Amino acid sequence: MSTILFSSPIFGPVQSRRLGVSLGVNLLPSDGKLCTFDCIYCECGFNADTKPKLRIPTREQVAEVLEKKLQEMERAGRGPDVITFAGNGEPTMHPDFPGIIDDTIALRNQYFPKAKISVLSNATYCHQPAVHEALRKVDNNILKLDTLSNDYIQLVDRPLLRYDAEEMVERFCAFEGKVQVQTLFMCGEYEGQSVDNTASSFVDPWLKALQRIRPEAVYIYTIDRDTPAKGLLKASPAVLDAIGERVRALGLECSVSY
Repeated sequence: MSTILFSSPIFGPVQSRRLGVSLGVNLLPSDGKLCTFDCIYCECGFNADTKPKLRIPTREQVAEVLEKKLQEMERAGRGPDVITFAGNGEPTMHPDFPGIIDDTIALRNQYFPKAKISVLSNATYCHQPAVHEALRKVDNNILKLDTLSNDYIQLVDRPLLRYDAEEMVERFCAFEGKVQVQTLFMCGEYEGQSVDNTASSFVDPWLKALQRIRPEAVYIYTIDRDTPAKGLLKASPAVLDAIGERVRALGLECSVSY
């Protein structure tokens, strides 16, 4: 098992499968993972295997290092397509997340006003008013919704907080369309149980949820790197494409990554 951890508070730029040239912002420690999920497919590993010893970066540190990096890219004449909040866990866990978003918007506007700001989140804090409002300010508010099955969520995403899929859909709906949905489809087994969420019994309720949410975009993807759990398999391109076509049939924009 290989584990990928990201520098803090800035990493990259990297070439994102979905977002283009992405300058990463990691609001969590660089030496471990902090997350409200403990996904069996997470490239950062299991939570217990990479417990951080360093502190999270402060709001001031994030702004300082981000500005220096943007200045460096400005001198080089090549800016990012997107500034992406991701990294070693759940970015909205940071206590100053709303303020950091405000700082990032200001710096983006100063140096690369055409760049987008994206947040990749598992949505567990998006119901908090300050986090909700911060997410509404960014260009790409990308929230995870792997399935509508609570049993599957408990087996695969393994939330550390109370999680109910129906309540989560309501939280997505509260963004009134100012939200994008990311979903990982895969096959295989974990602890003797199937983790295949590509069957109609999973996809049909998920599509109905998308009809209610009416997101700006939907991102479908599958496993891309080594996973901490064994026995997980990529969903095939044909299966992903077929699901993508069903999303587009709803009148929604959909991007499929293999």
